Amino acid sequence: MDHSSEKSKKAIHTTYISIALNTFLAIAKGLTGYLGSSYALIADAIESTTDVFASILVLFGLKYAAKPPDENHPYGHGKAEPLVTFAVVGFLLVSATVIFIESIHNIRRPHNSPESYTLIVLGIIIAFKEISYRFVNKKSDETNSTSLKADAWHHRSDAITSMMAFIGISISIFMGEGYETADDWAALLASLFIVYNAYLIFRPALGEIMDEHLHDDLVEDIRKGALRVAGVIETEKCFVRKMGMHFIVDLHVVVHGELSVTKGHEIAHRVKNQLMTDIPDISDIHIHIEPGII
Repeated sequence: MDHSSEKSKKAIHTTYISIALNTFLAIAKGLTGYLGSSYALIADAIESTTDVFASILVLFGLKYAAKPPDENHPYGHGKAEPLVTFAVVGFLLVSATVIFIESIHNIRRPHNSPESYTLIVLGIIIAFKEISYRFVNKKSDETNSTSLKADAWHHRSDAITSMMAFIGISISIFMGEGYETADDWAALLASLFIVYNAYLIFRPALGEIMDEHLHDDLVEDIRKGALRVAGVIETEKCFVRKMGMHFIVDLHVVVHGELSVTKGHEIAHRVKNQLMTDIPDISDIHIHIEPGII
């Protein structure tokens, strides 16, 4: 199995785990919120439900991005990943809007304080979601997956909104009469956090679509690796674009100007082979030979 295929399978397996976790938590939160009279917990369940659909989108994007290059997509299908991330952001914004509107409605409508056992459920959920975030985020770093990173942040935002719900419900229960809407205010604040989190997810995905330069460390490694190849005097332009979980590189290499075309071509192939061996995340390199003087 090649490096790219191995990373793709790891990312897809992680997404299946996310879908299972989010489905379980959405049901647990919804039932506890309904039975325990907590809209903050119901709002949390709404976000977890959108997380399920978002994770399904991520799964689709990962599988599509893993398809090999073809006649119509010579650079591969990796750009599907950030495109799916945009859809995930859309789900986040929809859930934030629903939570915001319902929170305003509940603040204006008198109701009883939530049941105290909702705090126990929330405490377990907060710990569970933070562990899930760390697990998925680690896998996203291992695979260079933008959409998996977005999925990880879903878990982190879920943990924080659950924490807000925990605080709101605690105020409502322990402060007593007059504080019944505290958990609704917590849900309102959670919706604003979700919007901010959506921006944090959207920004790097936009940079990937626009081929924004975000890979200084990788460029430095490429230059150092090229200079270790016999016949290379120096490197000039080095452009890196991210395609899903791997990178495509355009590199200008300076060699002695008196060399034959054949010799220059051989050096270019040695540079390409060396770099793709040293840096498995690179799926292709386009080498341009520049003439220089020793």
